[in-house]
Amino acid sequence: MSVAAPHKNADSTAQADLRRFDLRRLIALVTKESYQALRDPSTLLIAFVLPVVLLLLFAYAVSLDAKNVRVGVVLESPGAAAQELAAAFAGTRFLDTYFAHDRREVADQLISGDLRGYVVIPQDFEQRLAQRGSEPLVQIITDGSYPNTANYVENYARGVVQTWRAGLDVAAPPQAVVLEPRYWFNPELESRQALIPGAIAIVMTIIGTMLTALVVAREWERGTMEAVLSTPASVAEILIGKLLPYFVLGMLSTLGAAALAVFVFGVPMRGSLAALLLLSAVFMVPALGQGLLISSLARNQFLAAQIALFSGFLPAFMLSGFLYEIDAMPAPIRAITRAVPARYFVDSLKTVFLAGDIWAVFLPNLAAMAAIGALFFVIAKRATRKNLE
Repeated sequence: MSVAAPHKNADSTAQADLRRFDLRRLIALVTKESYQALRDPSTLLIAFVLPVVLLLLFAYAVSLDAKNVRVGVVLESPGAAAQELAAAFAGTRFLDTYFAHDRREVADQLISGDLRGYVVIPQDFEQRLAQRGSEPLVQIITDGSYPNTANYVENYARGVVQTWRAGLDVAAPPQAVVLEPRYWFNPELESRQALIPGAIAIVMTIIGTMLTALVVAREWERGTMEAVLSTPASVAEILIGKLLPYFVLGMLSTLGAAALAVFVFGVPMRGSLAALLLLSAVFMVPALGQGLLISSLARNQFLAAQIALFSGFLPAFMLSGFLYEIDAMPAPIRAITRAVPARYFVDSLKTVFLAGDIWAVFLPNLAAMAAIGALFFVIAKRATRKNLE
C-alpha cells in the first residue's frame, strides 16, 4: 500500500497538469508550427502565390460583363434609312458588328459560335418604316445556348433601333418624363468590382480549410501527430498551436489580396481596414475549424484534400453568392447556403469594399460565422483524442 499510494498521487498530479493551460507550452507549439510552415514550400505557395494567381484569373479571365459581343447585321435593303440604321449598329462600342448582305452568310457563323446573334434589316425596311404600324422593323436572332449573352444582344439591338428611330421624329414633342438610371455602389456596373471581393473569400477558404486539412492530415500520416499528442500539452494547446500560424498566414494573405484589389485592379474600398481585418479574422475561425475537423476525421492527405474540396471550396464557390445570386436559387438550396460560412463573408466583403462600414450588415454575418466556427471546433476537439486508442 505504501508503494501504490505515491503512484496514484503521481497519476492524479499528472492528470491535473495535463488539464492546466500552460502559456509556455503554447508558445513552444506555435514556434514549432511556424518554423514548420516556413520550411514547407507548398505552404508558402498556397498562402502567397496562389491568391495572386486566383485574383488575376478572376479579374481578367472571369467576367460577367457582355462587352464587344460579336454580332452580324444583314443589310438586305439598299435604302438610305437602312444604311443609317446599319451605321448606328457600327457606331456602338458595346457590339462588334460584322456586316453581310445575305443571312446565309451569318447563319453558319452563328452555328459555329463566331457570332452570338444577328440583326436582319429586310428588303422592305423603308416601307415598314413609312407605315409606322405594328409590324417589326428588323428581325433579331440570337444564340440561345448562352442565355445571358442572348438577352444582352436582344435588348441592346432593340435599344439601338429604338434610339435611332426616336432620332428620326424631330417634330415629336419632348417627353414629359425623362428617366435617368443611377446605380449605387458600382456605378460603372463592372463585374470585376463585385468579383474581386468575393474572390478574396475563396482565397481565404483555400488557406483556412484546404491548407489546414492537408497540413494536419500529413502529420497524421507521418506519425508526428501521435508524438505531439503524447506530450504533456493539452488538447486546447495543441489545437491552438497548430492553427495560430495558419491564422496569421491567412490574415497576411488577406492584406495582400486587399492591396492587389485596390491598387492593381482598381476596386474601391469604401470601408475601413479595421472592419476588413475583423471580418477576415472571424471568418478564419470556421475555415480553420473545418480544416481541422476534416484532418481529424480523414488522417490522410488525399482523402482530406477531397473532402476539403467538396465541403469547403465548392460550396464557397457555388453557394456563397460569389458568382450566383442566392435569391435566384431554389428554396432548399437557399436553406443549405445558411450553413456555408463563405456566404456571410462574401456579403460582408462586398459591403466593406463597395458600400462602406455598414454594421447592420456586418453584425449578423459575424455572429453566424462565429457560431459555425464554434461548432466546428467543438466537434474537432472531441474528434482529436488526447489518449490514442
